[in-house]
Amino acid sequence: MARKNGGRVDLSSLAGSVGEHSSVDPTAGIDGIYRANVRIAELAPNPRNPRASLGDLEDLASIRERQLQPTTTISRTAWLRLYPDDADAIGDALYVVVNGCRRLAAAEKYGRESLDMVIRDGLASDKATLLWASIAENLERQDFDVIEEARAVEAMVAELGNARAAAQRLNKTDGWVSQRRALLHLDPQLQEKLRNGELAVRHARSLAKVPREEQVAAWQAANEKQGSEADSAESKKSRSEREPVNASVAVVRALRRYKAEPGSVATAIREIWSPDDIDNLIGQLRNGE
Repeated sequence: MARKNGGRVDLSSLAGSVGEHSSVDPTAGIDGIYRANVRIAELAPNPRNPRASLGDLEDLASIRERQLQPTTTISRTAWLRLYPDDADAIGDALYVVVNGCRRLAAAEKYGRESLDMVIRDGLASDKATLLWASIAENLERQDFDVIEEARAVEAMVAELGNARAAAQRLNKTDGWVSQRRALLHLDPQLQEKLRNGELAVRHARSLAKVPREEQVAAWQAANEKQGSEADSAESKKSRSEREPVNASVAVVRALRRYKAEPGSVATAIREIWSPDDIDNLIGQLRNGE
């Protein structure tokens, strides 16, 4: 902790007092520091965000008035130490947003001038850790595009060298990692259908085992079969509705099924029929003699 005139000065205040064009890097070597109201111009979105699309930002429109959670950022220096080729993508920003890119985009869209943030340069200790930080939050989101998720998992496998290490780092099973990676073997047309909900993940995993050049045809054949079976079931239902079973036939079937004796039939009739109905039945029976 730095001191000034005998008083204690917080490092975040010191960092905020240094101009962005100063030769002194105000973010060097800091981690876990909270800063409020950082200008949007000082923040750059993660150039390696696993989410290719940020989606509809209307659910974040309230950011005009309030920010419920600070973004997680890494200083420019720490980021470029790992990815020096990202200098142009970051531009003049002092921080790179690792978690909270949608909040940053929403702030820009809805006219908010600043955001609260936490600087966590410790996440940039190595590429695997930084990649994990970028992926982990997204994996918990229900709206995370499943193909983007698969690509993020593949990137983690490539960074760590094997699937088992990636599964452990992501706190997932080996099977889950294998299933997600398999989706990348799908034909691009089927990947798009998976993304827009026309193809279920469980079916996509099965299609991924088919040679790529045969996948679309296999999917179309499965759809045609499913449609045929649905039409057949609907046809049977319609036919049964058009041709209801004759009431007398149904009564005979019921009596035979339960092997009803005359006494039990008479008891049942007395319980459900009125005296007039019973007299009518007796008359019907006599007419049949």
